[in-house]
Amino acid sequence: MVQIVRKALIVSFIFSLLLISACSTTQKSTHSSRTPVEQLLHSEAIAKSLTRQTHDDLPIPQGAKVTVSTAGLSADNAFVGDIVSGWLGNQGYLLESPENAQFRIHIVVNALGTEFDETFFGIPPINSTLIPISTPELSFYKSQNQTGYSNFYLNIFEHPSGRFVFSSAPYLAETFYNDYTILLLIKFHKTDLRHPPKSKSLSRMVE
Repeated sequence: MVQIVRKALIVSFIFSLLLISACSTTQKSTHSSRTPVEQLLHSEAIAKSLTRQTHDDLPIPQGAKVTVSTAGLSADNAFVGDIVSGWLGNQGYLLESPENAQFRIHIVVNALGTEFDETFFGIPPINSTLIPISTPELSFYKSQNQTGYSNFYLNIFEHPSGRFVFSSAPYLAETFYNDYTILLLIKFHKTDLRHPPKSKSLSRMVE
C-alpha cells in the first residue's frame, strides 16, 4: 500500500512538472555580441548627452574646418567619434581631413557601457539527475535593470600648430531599460529608449 501511494505521488509530481514546463518558453537573448537593447542604451546615451550642448559652448567659430580623433578605454571609441562628428556637422562645423583642418577635436571617452542588476523571487531552474526532467525558472517576481552610461569630453587643438585651445566639461547622460516578470506570465518593461524592441509580452500575442 505504501509503495502504491509513493508511486502515485511520484506520478503526480512528474505530471505537475510537465504542466508547468508546458507554460514556459526557452529563449536565447542574442546571437550578436550585444543585444539590441544594449546597443540602443549606448547610442542613445551618447546622443542624449549631446542634445544638452550647443556650438556656443565651443570657443571656435561656426563654419570652422575640423578633424576628429578619439581615445579611451572602451572598444567603441570610434563609434563615439562618428556620433560626435555628425553632431558637429549639424552645428555648422565642416569636417575635413587632418591636412586641411583648422582645428582638431580630440574626444576622450571616460566611460561608455551598461550596468546590470537583477532582483529575483521565485524558484530557479532545476536540473535533476534522479528524474530525467528539468523544471524552468518560476518567477513570482523578477526585475532586470540595465542602465546605459556615457561620459566623454572634448579637447580642442589648433591645427596644424597643435596649440591647446579648450577642454570642455564632461558630456554625461544615462539611459535605462527595466524588464519585469510577475507571476510567471505577466511581462512588461519601462524605458526611456525611443524605439526599443518589443518584449515577449501579451501585447505582441494579440497583434
